[in-house]
Amino acid sequence: MSITFTEKTNAVKDDSVSIRPYFNPDIENMGLEKYDMALHEGVKHTETVTCLEKNGIRRYVTGLNEFSPDIKRLSPTEKKEKIKEIREIVSQLEKELATNIIDVKDPEFWSKVKVVRPDNDDFWEKVNVSIGNSPVYLDPKADPYDLLKLCAIRAGGFSLVAPSLEAAKLNGRYKFYLDERKETIQERTKVSKIRNKSLGILSDLYDTDKTKLLHITKLLDFNSTQYTESTPIDVLYEVMDSYINGNGSEKNKAKAAKTFIKSSKIITKDLILQVMVKDLLATNSFTTKSDGYIYHKDTNAKVSTTKEGVVEYLKNPKNDEILKSTKEEFDYLMSM
Repeated sequence: MSITFTEKTNAVKDDSVSIRPYFNPDIENMGLEKYDMALHEGVKHTETVTCLEKNGIRRYVTGLNEFSPDIKRLSPTEKKEKIKEIREIVSQLEKELATNIIDVKDPEFWSKVKVVRPDNDDFWEKVNVSIGNSPVYLDPKADPYDLLKLCAIRAGGFSLVAPSLEAAKLNGRYKFYLDERKETIQERTKVSKIRNKSLGILSDLYDTDKTKLLHITKLLDFNSTQYTESTPIDVLYEVMDSYINGNGSEKNKAKAAKTFIKSSKIITKDLILQVMVKDLLATNSFTTKSDGYIYHKDTNAKVSTTKEGVVEYLKNPKNDEILKSTKEEFDYLMSM
């Protein structure tokens, strides 16, 4: 049976379900991640529903196949409910697309399906998504083709579109994600709560502990040596507020907020030691040589291969003399 596709434009669709571009600011994407873009301006990706072939038999990943492996793996109760849901959707689509009325309880149900059979090449090869940097809205309640796409996306039928924002974050291969407003709001609320918690800690440090705020700022900012004892506390607050909101060295807001919270839990003594090592590496008091090891410049002592290793080295009582000299140098830098 031949089906002609006629779809609504975004202008007349409900906006509660959409396909949106996904980008991870931590993953380099030709520089586009700096501008919150997944693709170059004007570019669109078009993809048809995934087709699997085994022993010459082709099956499309539609989310509407009650015989698919993922349905078979369900518990008996879940399987029964899922099959009922699939048949109800298939029955609705057959009625709307082909004026084909089928009773979901009919024992010959699938033999009477004309259009949305999972092996119908003529139909499914025409079902596709075309997405750019702007959201593509789906209206599954009013548009049968959008309902088809929604079912396929939820089942993983498009390799470029994650079934949710959470799935996109867990797997770096997706360029787009399905935004079903309720789920996405929950994810955004989670990030917002973490960010608000970190901003609360920042406010408390501003009011009660400038020393710790100074050293957290030095630890998390790119250029740590620019901050000294004379740096105004308002500057420290502004820098960390910007960091928490994803405008510092960590662009991911959730990660930035979590990192700030984690840093605030470090006891001040250890925090100062970590910052001291960072500053003295920046001023070449500790230097990395060709063998990959970090050396203390004045004594040429072989210390470690990592900053964390240098911190542990300085904690060792055997190295108190080097610790004393590095502290004196660090105190001088902090007093400038």
